[in-house]
Amino acid sequence: MPKDATLNFSLQEYAARLAKTRAAMLDKDIDCLVVVDPSNMAWLSGYDGWSFYTHQCLVVQHDKEPIWWGRGIDAPGAVRTTWLDEDNILRYPDHFVQSDVCHPMDHLSELLAELKLERGRIGVEMENYYFSAAAFISLQTHLSAATLVDATALVNWQRLVKSDQEISYMRSAARIVEAMHARIYEIIEPGLAKNELAAEIFHTGIAGKDEHWGDYPAIMPLLPTGMDATAAHLTWDNSRLKAGDITFFEIAGCHKRYHCPLSRTISLGKPPQKYLDAEKAVLDAMHAGLENARPGKTCEDIAIAFFERLEKHGFHKENRTGYSIGLSYPPDWGERTMSLRRGDKTELQPNMTLHFMPALWLDDGGLEITESILITDSGYESLANVEQRLLVK
Repeated sequence: MPKDATLNFSLQEYAARLAKTRAAMLDKDIDCLVVVDPSNMAWLSGYDGWSFYTHQCLVVQHDKEPIWWGRGIDAPGAVRTTWLDEDNILRYPDHFVQSDVCHPMDHLSELLAELKLERGRIGVEMENYYFSAAAFISLQTHLSAATLVDATALVNWQRLVKSDQEISYMRSAARIVEAMHARIYEIIEPGLAKNELAAEIFHTGIAGKDEHWGDYPAIMPLLPTGMDATAAHLTWDNSRLKAGDITFFEIAGCHKRYHCPLSRTISLGKPPQKYLDAEKAVLDAMHAGLENARPGKTCEDIAIAFFERLEKHGFHKENRTGYSIGLSYPPDWGERTMSLRRGDKTELQPNMTLHFMPALWLDDGGLEITESILITDSGYESLANVEQRLLVK
């Protein structure tokens, strides 16, 4: 390990993560895993840098220390943030960056050939934001005798059960998101511009709470109002809030890359009866779902209980209603593994963490009241403490 590296976890924890990943590689008969997802790179090595807009990866083999491979100017960041020996931090020249005559994966192909993997079974994260079609074609072209194996989410699935240290970071994120929601309610009023409100959300999220400093979140704050809130993922503009506006806030606290998402909805004035009916339905259905949030139950059990109770109130929802959370980088804070929906029979275990997301998007607006939860030995714990209701100001 570089003597000046700053690590967020012990060497023992990184070793355990690597062992789990190698066991999963054995199950898929993979000789070498090319890890491009920055969350997975961080989870395995500690690497933390805003360099994922260029090609980079962690090369994981069964019997050798992993190799960090990336752009030359980012290698010092790997020295500063990973547990890897400096000899295993390898860089490619800058002429590969955004070139129309060569591709960074051409360089990686040479490295894999030097490692005697030109005929091996190489796992790649095919369905991933950070692995392009051009990257695949480059590997396929230059390693034509190798077998490229789809290893999408192989590492992600090893991350489901959180360590005590990971949970500690998520609790810090929870304190931050509590402060963010408190600040929103404190300042929101008719006449306030949306961009000014977003700025306050950012300021509070980054300033943090007490000793819990804020990291940048994987998703920008979502704060749509009215018809904009009929869509799930709009951000903000410079429009000014008006009396009667109903706005939902989908935000997350983040600490050392670990997230605690939490959504609440605020009405500036008394909300229409349909929103009060929706609030009652969502809260009742949420509690029905949470009755199934305990070890031995499945993701599907939570979802079915939620959907069936919601239907009794006259509301129908087809999309999933939650997902696994933890460590993440842009563009989203989900772990892209288990989902709270029909058909997902992933069994819940202690120290799993999920964002229970029972949102409703209506014909003239939206309502979001969500919870980030930790599965405990006997049930669940809400990570953040923000009142569960449609807030009125």
